[in-house]
Amino acid sequence: MEFHALPTHPRAVRINRRVEAAANRALRAIDRAKARVGLRGRAADYDDERYEFVGGARDRMRKKHYDKSLRLLWKAETNLPWSSFRDASEVEKHLREVALSNLSPDERAAHDRITSDDFRALVDREYTPRQKQAIVNILTAIGHGEAYAWLVSASTLRDVKSTGAKAAVTMQIVEEAKHFVVMRELVRAFGVPVPRQSAWEYLMLERILKARGLDKFFGMNVLVETIALSIFGALAHLPGLDILRLFHLDESRHTALPSNYFKEFPLHAWHKRNPVARVRRLRMALPALPLILLMEEDLAELGIDVFDFAGSVMRKVAILSERSGFDLPVSSERLLGAFNAVFNAYAKLTRPGHRWKNYMVADTSVDDAVAAVERPIFGAAA
Repeated sequence: MEFHALPTHPRAVRINRRVEAAANRALRAIDRAKARVGLRGRAADYDDERYEFVGGARDRMRKKHYDKSLRLLWKAETNLPWSSFRDASEVEKHLREVALSNLSPDERAAHDRITSDDFRALVDREYTPRQKQAIVNILTAIGHGEAYAWLVSASTLRDVKSTGAKAAVTMQIVEEAKHFVVMRELVRAFGVPVPRQSAWEYLMLERILKARGLDKFFGMNVLVETIALSIFGALAHLPGLDILRLFHLDESRHTALPSNYFKEFPLHAWHKRNPVARVRRLRMALPALPLILLMEEDLAELGIDVFDFAGSVMRKVAILSERSGFDLPVSSERLLGAFNAVFNAYAKLTRPGHRWKNYMVADTSVDDAVAAVERPIFGAAA
């Protein structure tokens, strides 16, 4: 695969990596010390060095419970056609129709699955080793996030009201579990080292997991899911990564959950405008900035400008925050303007000949199918 790799500033890249490494050592040492004296250290029972939850993969249990549950998951629309449920996809409806008739050779061929060896041959053919590593680094950033999304969704189940809302969150838990185990298999199929969590991911995701009540909705469904949505949108058109369109479709539903929930159970005015809560939300979001800067080299390898990506993410986060009623200490317009100034100042220092640009109107979701999903969510901004 040929990309137009973008130049990066080697010294800036080295500084970002050194700062991250020092912050990583300090953050983890602090949490280990807290745990030793009985204070609350790391909240997640997650081993990012091994890309596993504590206790290991336990694939036998996964196959006996998770895989089997999904295999046997039935749809009301196909089993109870007279009911009000409309939960079967067009593919499932089609497969049911095909099952009731004789399958032709062409129909059988259409449902053949690509094998893991075929996939590895495809990525080896399409990408250089450095491009494969860049893709894995970017996908793993959100792969670690899927582990936390699984934990946060499970903890949110206690905080939402109504059968409908609990059913919605329960389905998100199932989808986050699916995302985590499928993403692990996908990135490992590239045959390159899988990186640990960065310090900035660790800091952001731990703060979200430790958040109280429905502020978790802001941290996970608004902030992290929008980063995931943007990563999947930026990569889904690449060879072998079309499955990311399905991840993207799930994430689009997840980002809509807070605003739909608050239509039924409005967020209390004090919780919206409480100065402490507003600062707490901003504090949750701030580690996203150095995280995105850390991704610059890998994004550039794939021809994606890190600040176009960051601007797209931040604009969408601002839209969803306002729609859900999660006020921040300053208005979205001022916040986006401030971040745009920071991006341009950084670019001026590291990119010779840089000219001022409004990164907040950029969009790196280039796939047509992805853009069609995002348009109803973000309107003209997408």
